[in-house]
Amino acid sequence: MPASLALVADQSKPVEALASAAEVVVLKFGSSVLRDASQAPAVASEIYGHVRAGRKVVAVVSALAGQTDQLLADARSLGLDHENELLPAYVVLGEEKAAALVAVACDRVGLDAVGLSVRELGIVAEGPAQHARPVSLKGERLHQALAEHEVVVVPGFGAVRANGRTALLGRGGSDLTAVVLAAELGLKRVRLVKDVDGLYDRDPASETGTPLRYRRASWDTARQVGGALVQHDAIDLAEARGVDIEVAALGRAEGTIVGERGAPPGPVQAAAPLKVAVAGCGVVGGGLLSRLLPDDRFEVVGVLVRNPLKKRDVSAPAELFTNDVEALLAKKPDLVLEALSEGEAGHALIRRALEAGCDVVSANKQAVARDPKGLQALADANGCRVAWSASVGGGSPMIETLRAARAAGPVAGFEAVLNGTVNFMLQRLGEGATFSDALADARAAGFAEEDPSSDLEGFDAAAKVKLLSFEAFGRSPDDLPRDVLAAETVLGDRPVRQIGACFERDGELDPYVRLDGELEDALFLSLNGERNALKVYGQDGRVWTCKGRGAGRWATTESVLADVADVMRARRAAAELV
Repeated sequence: MPASLALVADQSKPVEALASAAEVVVLKFGSSVLRDASQAPAVASEIYGHVRAGRKVVAVVSALAGQTDQLLADARSLGLDHENELLPAYVVLGEEKAAALVAVACDRVGLDAVGLSVRELGIVAEGPAQHARPVSLKGERLHQALAEHEVVVVPGFGAVRANGRTALLGRGGSDLTAVVLAAELGLKRVRLVKDVDGLYDRDPASETGTPLRYRRASWDTARQVGGALVQHDAIDLAEARGVDIEVAALGRAEGTIVGERGAPPGPVQAAAPLKVAVAGCGVVGGGLLSRLLPDDRFEVVGVLVRNPLKKRDVSAPAELFTNDVEALLAKKPDLVLEALSEGEAGHALIRRALEAGCDVVSANKQAVARDPKGLQALADANGCRVAWSASVGGGSPMIETLRAARAAGPVAGFEAVLNGTVNFMLQRLGEGATFSDALADARAAGFAEEDPSSDLEGFDAAAKVKLLSFEAFGRSPDDLPRDVLAAETVLGDRPVRQIGACFERDGELDPYVRLDGELEDALFLSLNGERNALKVYGQDGRVWTCKGRGAGRWATTESVLADVADVMRARRAAAELV
């Protein structure tokens, strides 16, 4: 064990165990990934994938690229030299600003996120102000934040000394922050997200020879070839505390595991971009294009719209747009993202794409709810994949929550707030707004379509109830009573929520969509604006819940992209078996 880290290993103890219901992961995002504010959505996307899988995330963030150097230059221009005790408090503002930015990006896609400052995080360090070493973690605030939120975003690089002043953990210190937190939370692994997909035997950009990537690397190998990629202090502490370090790139599952055991490096075959066709260029389709076009993992081959000449709010080459389904499929996309606004047309497109051998991800609940069992069977018959998580709950992982509940045992039923537009309007109406003003506000916020009848008449929520029923019981109800929200609807003095539910009673399904003004449930009463939530009841008495943004471009876009990531992993796994 390195002598400089003996105190950490001897004196620190794991923070008391977190709720066993949720796995916790520590992810670190450096300035090579978070180069500027425009990269924050991609970082939020990486975090979203873990939350959707049922994990809680501690995201350790470095300052944006160049910010630390700029802050150091600013301070030194005022005469603060390298050893000045006041310098670290100013320099870590870069990390704290980046952490706040990432927390905002997470909130935009519907994640329940909170940011902590260096002082709130509570890493205690001693030694030189510019290169201190961690000795303990006062983790009460971190523990509380994890208990209350899905995502906790924290600044790396900084710590607090015994005299109350801020210290820095050395250049690359955000790696060390992440390892400290993983160790103190009792985790066996920490994931460092870099701008390369692992450790190589030479610079991947080298023009001499073929760079070989390590699937597993020993601690000593990591010290030898890691260079500036992984801070050596972080490697030393990880070895001392028995925490494996996973080095991977943004959006990539593969990487290098650094730990006790190593293995020889091997060649890496570059994956060809996934050919993607997008159907629809409205709220969701436009959001998808804005994320896909700059990403070198994807090649957008076409966009299906009614009017190819219409001006859009997203910048895309004019030649991508078409109103011809067959012309779109003739481009041989690997994956079709269906985000049309009409159910029948969307259903027909999904079927046609599956018949053509394309994987499909849909955000169109009206399309999928028509026959989810038939669509799944068609996908299986053609060796394809079909996914529709984004069609229910927006940024809230309702499908995943129900699947997890069903995997644990038979489901008795579920109830949920499923429509962000209606929930938003009900809140505005409860605050005294007129019906027309509440609807106008929902449109201005990007929740309500120009024709809001599907939301207001309960058809949107009913389609989602049918889909959730299929996930819960393997079948969907035929008839589904619906309450309508209209200008003449009388609301009481208590908060009202539109509740969609289905329970199995004596072998029969009992579904409904109801405007409920007698709610006692704290989860549903706590929902504001476009927020949605789901509660699933197991027959054994267990309850599963989730919540998030149920409407809006970015929340739904993120859910589609999470399905895309699942499809890409499945495609890679299938290719490896060939």
